[in-house]
Amino acid sequence: MAKPRNKVRDYLLYLALRTFNAIAHLFGVQANYRTARVLGNILWWLDKKHQRIAIGHVRLSFPDWPEEKVQAVARKSMHHLFYLGIDLLFTPGLITPRTWRRHIHLKNMTETLRLAIRQDRGMIMLTGHYGGFEVVGYMMATLGFPTVSVFRPLDNPYINDYVMGVRERTGQSLLYKRGASQSMSDILEAKGTLAFIADQDAGRKGLFVDFFGRPASTYKTIGLMAVAHRVPIVIGYGRRLNDRYEFEAGVQRVIHPEEWDGKDDEVAWVTQEFSLALENVIRDGPEQYFWVHRRWKHRPDGTKALGDGVA
Repeated sequence: MAKPRNKVRDYLLYLALRTFNAIAHLFGVQANYRTARVLGNILWWLDKKHQRIAIGHVRLSFPDWPEEKVQAVARKSMHHLFYLGIDLLFTPGLITPRTWRRHIHLKNMTETLRLAIRQDRGMIMLTGHYGGFEVVGYMMATLGFPTVSVFRPLDNPYINDYVMGVRERTGQSLLYKRGASQSMSDILEAKGTLAFIADQDAGRKGLFVDFFGRPASTYKTIGLMAVAHRVPIVIGYGRRLNDRYEFEAGVQRVIHPEEWDGKDDEVAWVTQEFSLALENVIRDGPEQYFWVHRRWKHRPDGTKALGDGVA
């Protein structure tokens, strides 16, 4: 049974967020990025637990790297945690139908936009905890390609409502992950687009696939929905450029239904393919991945990782 939340504490945290938002908007977005880097460095030195997790994950994912590079990438990933917060605060004012080109450069998106425009069948879009993933979803809705994002709500209900309001402002619809299978099917049958953050640990009952050379528990939902409805899967990303509010929004891979036909285990094949595509995205800019995120929390034998990056 979940521990009851402290409503007063939750509301005070929400007020702190709104206060920070008001103060942040007194300055430009680049000034806030500089502040984010300072906060990331402070977190790096004070939060030894998450520093250890980040270093452990990077070290195991890139075993040939020298220790100096491992630590540098892990440390910079802390900056990107705070960059995400700045993105959430400033994106509604910066990404509009008239101004988005100032901040976002498209790459390898022709096929995806064609699929979205045709709307002759449903589509699944997914990404990971990488770079400006929130900005890309907002951009797609701004351009007139609304998606239904499948997500787990934040624990703090006040902050959850605030963040969800930002996501919905341009037409993004939101669907709670738990108990949503039928609604997801309805959306795909209606030729809609589902969006997932696909690199979350799925616990003991997840499907274990290779991710950076180690088994990672992965939700079966994406593969099950794609196979059942025969819809393409688009693996995209939003890579930040030069530590600025400037992004490359691109597509790493499109998996078409014809590709999994005849596979021994179609769902397992699809899940491994999109996990490999996400890995390739991260390898092109590893400092932008959220290495403190416990992607390898569970192991195939049912045990949990130690929390220090060992999985």
